[in-house]
Amino acid sequence: MVEERADALWTRDMLEACRRPKAPPLRRIVVAIDPPASSHQRADACGIVAAGIDAEGQVHILEDASLGAARPAKWARVAVALYAKYEADELVAEVNQGGEMVTAVIHEADAKVPVRQVRATRGKYLRAAPVAQLYEQGRVHHIGAFPALEDEMCAFGPSGLDNGRSPDRLDALVWAVTALALGPHAGEPKVRRV
Repeated sequence: MVEERADALWTRDMLEACRRPKAPPLRRIVVAIDPPASSHQRADACGIVAAGIDAEGQVHILEDASLGAARPAKWARVAVALYAKYEADELVAEVNQGGEMVTAVIHEADAKVPVRQVRATRGKYLRAAPVAQLYEQGRVHHIGAFPALEDEMCAFGPSGLDNGRSPDRLDALVWAVTALALGPHAGEPKVRRV
């Protein structure tokens, strides 16, 4: 367990208060991906997080399937498998590192998976702050525990992570929650496949 920072956006108490044993019926589900620029042993991890939103606008973090040192074909297969497992509506993929290649790699794993490309235009802390506010308001819940993700959350402050690494799991979580509750299409129900 990583020590909690005094200036962190999230606290251990906040995360414990948001924990739930299971999710209610969800009207929309996304899998968010924060892909790395490379796959060598010291490369950033690939953040992969599944989340959904219920009829009351509550967000539920379903799974952290993030991978370390994974080649693009591998993280794409994991993301597509998570998409299928939860019958998600779309993959939300940050394309700052790789652009159109990110979508191409995902479509090599499954050409039918809809991909929404997102691009970071603000710093990680500025993107994360509105999501942390939803946690403070009790509008985000963790279905179970996600130790590695929660360690990143509690170690993340205005200057990033203390260890200087990229908060890849946290980035994926921020993209997922933003897509569900804060983005331009937030809260829009999708037609579910039968």
